[in-house]
Amino acid sequence: MGSHVSFEIPAELDQIDRISHEIERCMKNVGMGEDEILDVQLAVEEAVTNTILHGYDGAIGIITIRIDTSPQHIAIEIADNAPAFDPLSMPDPDLGADLEDRKIGGLGIFLIRKVMDEVTYRYVDNKNILLMVKDSSQKGS
Repeated sequence: MGSHVSFEIPAELDQIDRISHEIERCMKNVGMGEDEILDVQLAVEEAVTNTILHGYDGAIGIITIRIDTSPQHIAIEIADNAPAFDPLSMPDPDLGADLEDRKIGGLGIFLIRKVMDEVTYRYVDNKNILLMVKDSSQKGS
C-alpha cells in the first residue's frame, strides 16, 4: 500500500522542515527504515536549498513537491520555475584535492547521487524537474 502527496511551498528556507516532516510521515507509513528516511531527507533538503539559494536567488518563487511511496521505494519530484539548470551536469568534486584547491560547490549534488538510487533531471514547460528515487532495503520482508 503506497501513497501520493503533492503540495506547493514558497521558495523559503523555513519551509524545509515541512518537507522533511512529510517525507518522514510518508516513509514511515510504508515501513521504510530510519536510515533511509534520513538519506532522503538529506537529499531533498540539499536539492530544495539549492533551488531557493541559487535557482531563485532571493526572488519570490514556488516549489512543487510530489512524494510517491510504496513499500519498495519512494520517489520525490521537485519542480520549480527558476531559470533552467541541470544539477546533474555538475562534475563530481575532486575529493582528493587539497581543501584550498577544491572548487566551491558541487558537494550537494554529489551527496544526492550517493544517497539516492536514481536521480534524473528534465526541463519541461519552463520548469526544472528533479526526480529522486530511493529503493527500500527492506524489499520482500
